[in-house]
Amino acid sequence: MAARKKKLRRAAGSTGSKKAKPSRSGKRAAKPKVRRLAEPAPEPARLQAALRESIERDFANRIDAHQQDVARIRASVRAGGQPPLMLLAHGDSWFNYPCDGNTYTPFSTSDIIAHLIQMGSPPPKILNLSHYGDATTDEMGLKKQQRLIKALTTPKNWINGKPDAILYSGGGNDIAGDPYCIYLNYKGSSSSGLDTGRFGGRLASVEASYRDLFLFRDRFAAGVPIFGHAYDLARPMPRPHPPCMGPWMSPGLSFTGWNLEEGTQIIHDALDAFRDMLAKLEQSQQPKYDFTVVPTQGTLTKEDWANELHPYPPGFEKLAGKFLAALQTRFRGRI
Repeated sequence: MAARKKKLRRAAGSTGSKKAKPSRSGKRAAKPKVRRLAEPAPEPARLQAALRESIERDFANRIDAHQQDVARIRASVRAGGQPPLMLLAHGDSWFNYPCDGNTYTPFSTSDIIAHLIQMGSPPPKILNLSHYGDATTDEMGLKKQQRLIKALTTPKNWINGKPDAILYSGGGNDIAGDPYCIYLNYKGSSSSGLDTGRFGGRLASVEASYRDLFLFRDRFAAGVPIFGHAYDLARPMPRPHPPCMGPWMSPGLSFTGWNLEEGTQIIHDALDAFRDMLAKLEQSQQPKYDFTVVPTQGTLTKEDWANELHPYPPGFEKLAGKFLAALQTRFRGRI
């Protein structure tokens, strides 16, 4: 019995308590490292990831619904019907506004595209890849250009291989918001409210995005005309806004000392300069951009504005009517 206990002790020592043998170099072998579990991402990072996933799902749903409509249109054409005008929309909140006035709604019908798809005879079919809050540098950044390429080169999206026209909305978010004060002079500095040099630099960046849009079109949608716009004559509104509904301009104006009347003129000066820049692109002959600036400035009344940058639904409907008229001029009898 004693001999049996000795054997058991020797066996246990050889497995569980035996010391590690030194290596040939004389050093004791290192213990195996225990891999730690990855630490969870900080809450802001998780929220940003969830937002990106939500946006991508939204685009995927839009594209899927568009392709189903195109399949029905294609079947109608085979039966002898005429296809509607096929359009691609890319832009900011004037094409994708998630609110009704100042009230958030997940199924908004309160932007130019939402109204335009119900106008015309027949109404156009629009693949809308716009997203509120985007500056032109976002809209023409690499990721969104890649999304546009995929949309343009997917046969299921179009009847004749490509859209009849591209609608584009961009420029407002490049300037409005916290950066707005960058382009303002302080009141009492013997200068006008808008600093033409600093604002001109920002405007040049916006123009670069438009020129890149034209080059992009020439490569991936040759011969397709582009329709843009210069927003409308917005005005500062210092009254409280709902969350995420501004104000975008009055804080910068107040910070630099300008009152509401003066601030309104400063905003109009900026919008006039933006409109003139687009007009030069429209009139360019060398190269000719095939670019139409829809005349939206002067469309809205004071009562049409819900906040500093967006009108109420009836205002968006007026603006959509301007796009409809421009498309009817270019594509007579098709819309």
